[in-house]
Amino acid sequence: MDSFETARNSVFMAVQALVKKGMLLGSGGNVSLCPGGDWAAITPSSIDYAELKIEDICIVDLSGQLKDGQSTPSIETAMHLAVYEQRGDVGAVIHTHQVFASVLGLVGKPIPALFDEQVRNLGGSVDIIPYALSGSAELKQSVAAAVVSRNNAYLLENHGALLLGTTLAEAVRNAALLEKTAEVYWQVVSAGLSPRLLPEESRESVFGLLKSKQQKEIRRRRRLGEHRGEGAERGTDDKTE
Repeated sequence: MDSFETARNSVFMAVQALVKKGMLLGSGGNVSLCPGGDWAAITPSSIDYAELKIEDICIVDLSGQLKDGQSTPSIETAMHLAVYEQRGDVGAVIHTHQVFASVLGLVGKPIPALFDEQVRNLGGSVDIIPYALSGSAELKQSVAAAVVSRNNAYLLENHGALLLGTTLAEAVRNAALLEKTAEVYWQVVSAGLSPRLLPEESRESVFGLLKSKQQKEIRRRRRLGEHRGEGAERGTDDKTE
């Protein structure tokens, strides 16, 4: 199986897992994998996930041009590629319309640091990226500016959620963890209560573990010749540990 086929199969399996979890419905949302080098695999535009075939998944270069395949790449391709440009530790990006994360994005409630598990995997907070039209240059720019925070989960205002991971399996897991965290937080705020937050010292300590992992991934990709360029260094400098 060649590299394109392997990547397509990985994206297809991730899509199936997300559909089963109820995080992808119809043709909404998108999934991509950038295994290193100068290309990425991404879900197509306007194909219902219930009817998706492995061969429908597109291979694009890092400028967004179709490199292999017959389908039209997702309208959100530029948003995914902006993440890869900014974050050299990220190998997979998922955009979902999952319910509780979407609710918090609608009401403007970023998620603070509530649990060790959340911070260790998703980052110090789950921030909101301002609304912009799907596929627009404005959305691409907002996402590029946001992801240098080194978090792995974001709420897209009036749009859903954005999850990052070193691998697709990690990104899928982060989507499930975000939904659990979002549901708990929504239950608390709906009751008119204020949650107890992680102590700042603990939050910084646990977030430091995630940042250390990210830096190790940057170094691993460098050794393998998979470094993606200048933008990949932003937000992953050892000085910020």
